[in-house]
Amino acid sequence: MIDVKTTGAEWPTYGILAACYIGWGAACIWHDVLGLWFVPIAGYFITLHSSLQHEALHGHPTRDARVNEALVFPALGVFVPYRIFKRTHLKHHCDSQLTDPYDDPESAYLAQRDWDVLSPPMRRALEVNRTLLGRMLIGPALSIRSGLVRDIAAMRAGCSFTRRAWIAHGMGVALALGFAVGIAGVPPLAYLAATYAGYALLMLRTFAEHQAIEAVGERTAVVEAEGPLALAFLNNNLHAVHHAHPRAPWYALPALYRRDREAVLAGNGNYRFAGYRALFGRYALRAKERTIHPFLRRG
Repeated sequence: MIDVKTTGAEWPTYGILAACYIGWGAACIWHDVLGLWFVPIAGYFITLHSSLQHEALHGHPTRDARVNEALVFPALGVFVPYRIFKRTHLKHHCDSQLTDPYDDPESAYLAQRDWDVLSPPMRRALEVNRTLLGRMLIGPALSIRSGLVRDIAAMRAGCSFTRRAWIAHGMGVALALGFAVGIAGVPPLAYLAATYAGYALLMLRTFAEHQAIEAVGERTAVVEAEGPLALAFLNNNLHAVHHAHPRAPWYALPALYRRDREAVLAGNGNYRFAGYRALFGRYALRAKERTIHPFLRRG
């Protein structure tokens, strides 16, 4: 399939950016009224903001990468520097390397040699992480830990890119927390709980996005979700369509899928779920697959 580019102003993206910041800001301002509901509501907008960062790194809503970064600069999600996310995610889009434990930065698999040196508690945690409920409960913590270990090692090795990325991220965190905690008065622990909830919702989206299989085209899934979840993910649940059209804006993906549905499902080996309810029904407490990559076990 041929990639899709847009021309003119991407008004739906500007609109959803405004809605995201307004919704997040309102949740922070009225956190005392919302009570415990603050955590899932703010978490939803934090997930949406992460999806908007994903749009920005793919070149939306403008052709200027600096403008796009500025539009998503406030680090609502606290944990992941935008510039590192951009570098690793664009590398992830090399489809021939999808799921490779070494060459795909977003792979959820380990090579055999790396599994062999893990402690028993870490092995157990990774096994739990292969279930959907486990991924949502402990997946954020494992992912945050992994990213911090990687970035600290890079900075110790003298990587100036990682250092600059974290400095910029620190300013974005200061901006977000300055409003949420400093102005709106959200308790810091409540805000951290909301960020974790937002990350957990992202884990729902990424849980089945890719599978380790020999046929490259069959590694990327489609989840036919609609409504609030599809909006929070900016239609990235149609992940095979996104990989086929990485330059297409989020609002073009459903039409592309409707147009090419038969070809998409034929190309990805019908790696499809009818929605997230179906995904929960199948994998809530059952491992989707093993953590060890089934055929890429290099030394």
